[in-house]
Amino acid sequence: MSDTNTFVATPEAKGKAKKFRTFAIIAWVVAMAAQAFAILKLISDDKLVLLIVAIVGILVTAIIGSTFWKKSNKLDPTSEKNPTRFFLQNQLGAIMGVMCLLPMVIMIFTSNTISGKTKAIAGSAAAVAMTAAGVSGVEFDAASIEKYTAEIKKQNKEAESFGINSGLVFWSKAGNKYHAFDDCQYIKGKSLSKGSIKESWEQKGISELCKVCKKKAEKAASVPKTSDVKELMEAEN
Repeated sequence: MSDTNTFVATPEAKGKAKKFRTFAIIAWVVAMAAQAFAILKLISDDKLVLLIVAIVGILVTAIIGSTFWKKSNKLDPTSEKNPTRFFLQNQLGAIMGVMCLLPMVIMIFTSNTISGKTKAIAGSAAAVAMTAAGVSGVEFDAASIEKYTAEIKKQNKEAESFGINSGLVFWSKAGNKYHAFDDCQYIKGKSLSKGSIKESWEQKGISELCKVCKKKAEKAASVPKTSDVKELMEAEN
């Protein structure tokens, strides 16, 4: 029997993730092409200034690619059940960041056609840029289906402990929190979506309950119901 809390990316999220991955690949292709040009033309011609410009341009483009890639993984994460795929999908930004500059670093330091000055300055700049591109692409908080599922269960449990119906919450288009009450001051009068906590996560990536709604629910849960008070009074009499 499948777990109804298991995270499943929506078709919209998958479509957006696909676009982000396409943008990332395009950025990396551009960075690799610029690197090839620098290796074949700028290094051999000992063009220090142009080499520095190329290195900066490649670094920026590689980081843009990594940023899009990491965003796509947040929208459409993979499973931890396949460790190899999980690692490659989440750390591809770091791998590509390094590869966009590593061949250039090697070629600069091993070239016999450029001056010592160019080798020292351009080589150091390329090495620093390669490190920056690699680090910026590292996913330190890797998303996964299992992680999202665990968070959804945690949110459901917390909401239910406050007497909140985890199957019916509200959220706005621009909001980053879900709400237990549709008359909450932060969403009152706005166009709202409604559904389960799981759906709010899948559709908007929302993983936090509004603090105002939380306090209201806690207060309501702490006040005895009229029927409970009546039963208690009858029992005492």
